[in-house]
Amino acid sequence: MSDETGRRRVARLFDIRRIIGALFLLYGVILSVVGLLDDKAAVDKAEGVRINLWTGIAMIVVGAVFLLWERLRPLDAPDASHSEEEDTEHGPA
Repeated sequence: MSDETGRRRVARLFDIRRIIGALFLLYGVILSVVGLLDDKAAVDKAEGVRINLWTGIAMIVVGAVFLLWERLRPLDAPDASHSEEEDTEHGPA
């Protein structure tokens, strides 16, 4: 594996869209399961709406959109040789 390939892989691994999407998916699944297991008292408290279930489904959709966005528009890592050239041109601060 070349240095450039490794740099791109690391940049994509820590893409904020991936982290946010994964968190939305995780919390959405948890909330959906809680919404499915709500008892009648919890549903009556929310005026007959399974609010945990609907909020969980919405979070799953938002998380999937973030992950799809990250997959369709991947982040390009900056070229290391280009940034080193800029550093040598400007000199020490």
